[in-house]
Amino acid sequence: METATSIEELQREFAIPDIAGIVAGDGGLPKVRITTPQAEGEMYVHGAHVTSWKPAGAEEVLFLSSRSQWHEGIAIRGGVPICFPWFRAKSDDAKAPAHGFVRTKGWTLDSIARQANAVTVTMSTVSDDDTRKWWPFDFRLVHRATFGAELKLELEVTNTGSAPLRFEEALHSYHRVGQISEVHLRGLDGVVYLDNTDSNCEKMQHGDVAIVKQTDNAYVNTANAVELLDTGLCRRIRVIKENSLTTVVWNPWQEGARSLPDLGKNQWQQMVCVEASNVLGFAVDLAPGAQHRMGATIRVEDL
Repeated sequence: METATSIEELQREFAIPDIAGIVAGDGGLPKVRITTPQAEGEMYVHGAHVTSWKPAGAEEVLFLSSRSQWHEGIAIRGGVPICFPWFRAKSDDAKAPAHGFVRTKGWTLDSIARQANAVTVTMSTVSDDDTRKWWPFDFRLVHRATFGAELKLELEVTNTGSAPLRFEEALHSYHRVGQISEVHLRGLDGVVYLDNTDSNCEKMQHGDVAIVKQTDNAYVNTANAVELLDTGLCRRIRVIKENSLTTVVWNPWQEGARSLPDLGKNQWQQMVCVEASNVLGFAVDLAPGAQHRMGATIRVEDL
């Protein structure tokens, strides 16, 4: 009843008739559903998690697992999870949740605004007693997602405490592909990367990135845009970054997928993550009262 009441209240306060509404999503979790002539999209209040973006005349761009779990306190598998304030495992606490705590947290819906031919959904979350159990700092985190002919994602961090912060962040976007063997990533030639499947050994990328095995690479000191060339779906996805100096490319491959019960059978073949991020040695230092913003813009066109 509380969730239903919350959805009704959010609908009354934020809905834009015939454009954006708040409805019960999977598991009864509230989500914003957007339908415009330019695009369709979905964003859950749980984790401020974008789960769908389909530009007009195009197929779905984001991958979402058929076995994703839809419960409070559990991350959604697919879409665009937000990793903060650490990436992967917490270096000094093996019991801490992977990729931080905000992707499994209930956020606050702040606004839904139509701007020309696009709709911007803004959600926020702040530090509290639960977050301080894992990370004893004060912050405010805002996620703005603009759904239109392109998908624009903005992650804004404010240090609301009296101590400096150092954090990692990632827009962990899952891109839907026709067949992983028919995908190439362009824009990382000559970039150094750390191979997490090989003890973070430092390597150099030569040419396009082809996914031919379990892949978990952090390309460092790069602000380059990345193009995902998908001959299976005959399209090109371009990820343009802002204030991001690392790009993570991930696919679990068959062996890694076995350890992911919330990933559908063989669905590792239909996804690849290309993540705007600031991780590892490129973590962000933020003084008290200061603000940092990282963004990613996703565009899609026919090959």
